[in-house]
Amino acid sequence: MTRIICAATFAALVASAMSGPVSAESAALYNQVKIDAGKALYDGECHRCHANESEDVSYGPPLENIIGRGAGTVENYDYSIALAASGIVWTEAALRAWMEDNTGFMPGTKMRHVGIEDRTVQDFILAYLRSITTRDGAAVSEKLTKD
Repeated sequence: MTRIICAATFAALVASAMSGPVSAESAALYNQVKIDAGKALYDGECHRCHANESEDVSYGPPLENIIGRGAGTVENYDYSIALAASGIVWTEAALRAWMEDNTGFMPGTKMRHVGIEDRTVQDFILAYLRSITTRDGAAVSEKLTKD
């Protein structure tokens, strides 16, 4: 399924590139394609344990507003000591490292190994996670980096 999504996205990008300069409409379409591909990949890789929205029940913490959020900060979720005490903020770079090798990135985590090594797949999932991050996490990030 990943190859189909990547091929369709690539075809859309080629068609867009061949049509001349990138317009705002083309850029918005490209961004929406990335979000849609990311949602499909998220549904296949992440959604079985993580809810999209904080009101939904899930095994893992919800990923709504993950970008800019401090790791281990969702109330009433039983995080591993390693993650709760890490002090990291979920930046796109940190999320990319987590997707690629979460147990290497955070030894002692309770989450099973993810292993999403394909950077294009990571890009799509990050595009989707950006789309469900509706608040500015800068205040959270600043507080965590000062402590």
